[in-house]
Amino acid sequence: MLLCFTSSHRTAGFDLLDRLERHAAAVTAALAENTELFNGSVVLATCNRFEAYLDVDTDAAGAAGAAVSAETVISAVSAASGVDADELRASSAVISDQGVAEHLFSVSSGLESVVVGEGEIAGQVRRALDAARASGTVSSELERLFQVASRTSRGVKNRTGITSAGRSIVRLALDLAESRITDWAATRVLLVGTGAYAGASLAALRERGVTDVHVYSPSGRAQKFAVAHAAGAVPAGGLVDAIAASDLVVTCSVAPDIILGVPELQAVIAAPGALPRRLVIDLGLPRNVDPAVAHIDGVELLDLETISKHAPLEELNATDEARAIVGDAAAEFAAQAAEHAVTPALVALRAHVFDVLDAEIARARSRGDSSEQTEAALRHLAGVLLHTPSVRARELARHGDASAFTAAANTLFGLDVEVPGVPGLAGSSGLAGVPGLPGLPPRDLRTGDSTPISDQGESAVS
Repeated sequence: MLLCFTSSHRTAGFDLLDRLERHAAAVTAALAENTELFNGSVVLATCNRFEAYLDVDTDAAGAAGAAVSAETVISAVSAASGVDADELRASSAVISDQGVAEHLFSVSSGLESVVVGEGEIAGQVRRALDAARASGTVSSELERLFQVASRTSRGVKNRTGITSAGRSIVRLALDLAESRITDWAATRVLLVGTGAYAGASLAALRERGVTDVHVYSPSGRAQKFAVAHAAGAVPAGGLVDAIAASDLVVTCSVAPDIILGVPELQAVIAAPGALPRRLVIDLGLPRNVDPAVAHIDGVELLDLETISKHAPLEELNATDEARAIVGDAAAEFAAQAAEHAVTPALVALRAHVFDVLDAEIARARSRGDSSEQTEAALRHLAGVLLHTPSVRARELARHGDASAFTAAANTLFGLDVEVPGVPGLAGSSGLAGVPGLPGLPPRDLRTGDSTPISDQGESAVS
């Protein structure tokens, strides 16, 4: 069973998201340690959401299932982040089963972002999967979920206008700054940070005509970034001077601690000859700038919380089309997952039929009949006979009737496969009371003793 713990700009304040993001590594480790309940986990932490996707062992979860798993997740996140469990419950949601796929597909397509259609989220979802792969916490079902999410986001991008209509948070922030900037070409900008988001921020600034950009890095990477992006580098210890020489400060670092605080900004404003006003845009999460700087005369702060309040209305037509694509992808994901429920019965049926066939061919050879043409014809016949039941089994599974096929196969062929949704029910259980049992055409297949099951592959049935 899939489960998603989600806390986002829709359910929580940015202060809480900030606290969760700061402890993302600890939360990831805590979830990974719970191997008795979770087969795998992927943590997605962005500037406006914190989510944990989990593959739950349904046997370990028991009858309570999602409820038990949800409480386990909340307890783990609370312990790792220091956020009170009650606060988490009030500021988050837990999604289970088929809703998980639709939610992630919507997230990766930009439909759940502060700015609907923003493009950065698809890359963040991919990087979350890469990080989980590196730490060994991805299960096969989570791998499939995230792979389909990436394909869905590409489909939304290619088939709708939502990503071109939508804008990234940095572009929205610069839109809001338009009323404070007279001439972008003459604006001196200090960029704090050297990661991928800093690169996107620099590109957005240059699109508006900014040419004078200096870069500061709390981790000492300013020189390398500056050379690669044709910008100026601020030396270590030169932050206050760089702020004083700038008209606009844009912070987008992943540093876990506050970089610009009240002392730094007060020192700049109080300096002789300083500009009367200073605009600071904080795109960092965790926050790069102490919110208290907004109370300093001469300093104006645009942070994520402020920016999100000015997000534009959704582009209705593009959004509706995108949600239809997401809905179709989620339905197909659920259908393919349902097909897995009949796989044990199909494997057992193939093994049974081909074991009978191999026994007949062996007896024929013992009598001196070793015609290759006859053997090929018999194998082809077995494949033809198995094709319709195989197709019908997948159809039934997609409609939630996997148990009908499994029970029928057990009864007709003497198999011993557990019936999906009925733990412990296997063997020749009879057909009475099985919902949705199809009218399979009768087959005159000879039966033999039960033998170990081995997957003969799709080529044997089509």
